[in-house]
Amino acid sequence: MTASTVARQFRDPRVHRALASPKPDEMAVVRAILTREGLFGDHARVAYFGLYEPDKHELLNCVESGEPADRCFRVMVLDTSNGDEYDVVVCPAQDRVVSADKHDTSNGRIPVLLSEMIMVEEIVQADERWLAAMAKRGLTDLSVLRVQPLSAGVSVTPDENGRRLQRCFTFIQDHPDDLPWAHPVDGVTAVVDVITREVISVVDYVELDVPTEAGNFHLDSYNPPPRTGFRPIDITQSHGPSFTVDRDTNVVEWLGWKLQLSFDAREGLIIRNATIADRGEDRSVLYRGSISEMVVPYGDPSAQRSFQNFFDGGEFLLGQCANALELGCDCLGEITYLDAHVMAEDASVVTIPQAICIHEEDDGVLWKHTSNFTRTTSIRRKRKLVVSFFVTVGNYDYGFYWYFSLDGTIELEVKATGVVFTSALPVTDGSYPWATQMTPNLGAPNHQHLWVMRLDMALDGHNGAVDEMEAVRPKPSEGDPQGIGLTQSITRLRRESESGRMADNAVGRVWRIGNPDSTNRLGHPVAYVISPEGHPALLADEGSAIHRRATAASKHLWVTAYDRAELYPTGDFVNQHPGDAGLPSWIKADRDIDGTDTVVWHTFGLTHFPRPEDWPIMPVDTAGFVMKPYGFFDVDPTLDVPKQNQCHTSCEG
Repeated sequence: MTASTVARQFRDPRVHRALASPKPDEMAVVRAILTREGLFGDHARVAYFGLYEPDKHELLNCVESGEPADRCFRVMVLDTSNGDEYDVVVCPAQDRVVSADKHDTSNGRIPVLLSEMIMVEEIVQADERWLAAMAKRGLTDLSVLRVQPLSAGVSVTPDENGRRLQRCFTFIQDHPDDLPWAHPVDGVTAVVDVITREVISVVDYVELDVPTEAGNFHLDSYNPPPRTGFRPIDITQSHGPSFTVDRDTNVVEWLGWKLQLSFDAREGLIIRNATIADRGEDRSVLYRGSISEMVVPYGDPSAQRSFQNFFDGGEFLLGQCANALELGCDCLGEITYLDAHVMAEDASVVTIPQAICIHEEDDGVLWKHTSNFTRTTSIRRKRKLVVSFFVTVGNYDYGFYWYFSLDGTIELEVKATGVVFTSALPVTDGSYPWATQMTPNLGAPNHQHLWVMRLDMALDGHNGAVDEMEAVRPKPSEGDPQGIGLTQSITRLRRESESGRMADNAVGRVWRIGNPDSTNRLGHPVAYVISPEGHPALLADEGSAIHRRATAASKHLWVTAYDRAELYPTGDFVNQHPGDAGLPSWIKADRDIDGTDTVVWHTFGLTHFPRPEDWPIMPVDTAGFVMKPYGFFDVDPTLDVPKQNQCHTSCEG
């Protein structure tokens, strides 16, 4: 298949329609079919609804054959009367259920329901053991005691086996506007079976003083007087933005880039079918890119907290947690917003207004040179297309920003903010090793935020090969007597067992993704390079439960053979899964990844040792990665960027 054929397929409206975000009318049809077939009764609740990802080769072949591609949808359903779980595929166009599998819950469970999180407070507050633990601490006013449900992780005792669980901590909310995170009632964990609606255990591990200092940053009365001297920053585009959006398929065109935006309840924003213009011809770059999982492992090994690890994708559904964005706050300038539609537990449609933000930004100097030979100065300004969405998962907020630049560079930046998860400190001298002291006896446990990207690259086609490239430290030799020669070592990853690689900034390690079937004018395979930030991957010991469950996050790079079913690196059913699902299972097949259709997985993130400055609201911290063309173009692709006559006011005259 030629590069031009692949690019044409990426632009085909039939492909765009097949991969577009789920629409409300499709959701209504799916619900009707489920109800008709007896799969959505009075006790049924939807835990996940999304497009059933079609096999890309079958989909693209439909373009060549002219046959339509029927859209199917995947629905995960919980029967709240008995805890049975179902994994269902429905095809509205065919008016049928394609498959309906009763899920084996010993291999993980479908995602956590919002209703399960809401119900636990009433259940826990009726339990005599929990009431006794609170009374021992002098806490008898239930109206101020907030029970916070958390994902359960693996089973700890035999009583927990076979149950759908939530583990619960307690906080105090002194008044309706009070921030409970400031007042953890630490040392007590209640475990709730959300199917039988009973507390199966309450463990009072340790009695600690409840922190009393408030953290109500959202109240004017809490904060110091407002800082003065601010002047408006007005960003205007008098002629409008440089991009266009097809509102039916969410295809964006911007200064040579063409890409489709779709939205999923689990992954959030998905970038599809990205092409870039090169000397009058569109070329394919990326078939599908998304945040496939987010792991937040906590590092306090105390008995009441050792279970505390969150999978914000597989357990809580990142996309379902998306914010409705507001002009002038989340995004600034000439903004285009897209709504997202997700399915509620009762199978009704929930619209998240303005879930996706699209705008462009000036990004400084693109290139510049002042020549002593020609006595000329040449300069061009850089700009980038920004596509973003924001989520709130419990106490933390995350913004995900995709950047597409004029020179073909693709970046992803995550902005982490919100409120740190808190604990009560057993000591007040700052010597507790697993947490930072935030106020006199309030702690914030050390933890990580790790994101695993799934990147199905398509550089002029679907075959790929990945090379690990790093600098070689020079040593004096016959050809280099001074030891100053710089070169790179290049190691081809040929089988899945050879992936599972770590970043190494000391030698500038990067990974080159190339297509051996397409070459540039110098005869070299076209390629992009992933440059990792090189921050730590998962730090937990290999024998730990969290390492077994989040093995995918323990390496910075994996490469697997393409399989449409392999979407989630920690497995389809992360909630309460014992481990070894997803990537560690797939790579046991040790498939060929040299010159075949491959998927690249990249882990990046933050290792967060909280600072006092992170309380009571955490200023944004960032993490991400960059992908740059490496021989994908024959020359600098920005030579056609025009001069701009805009000038700063200081240079008038």
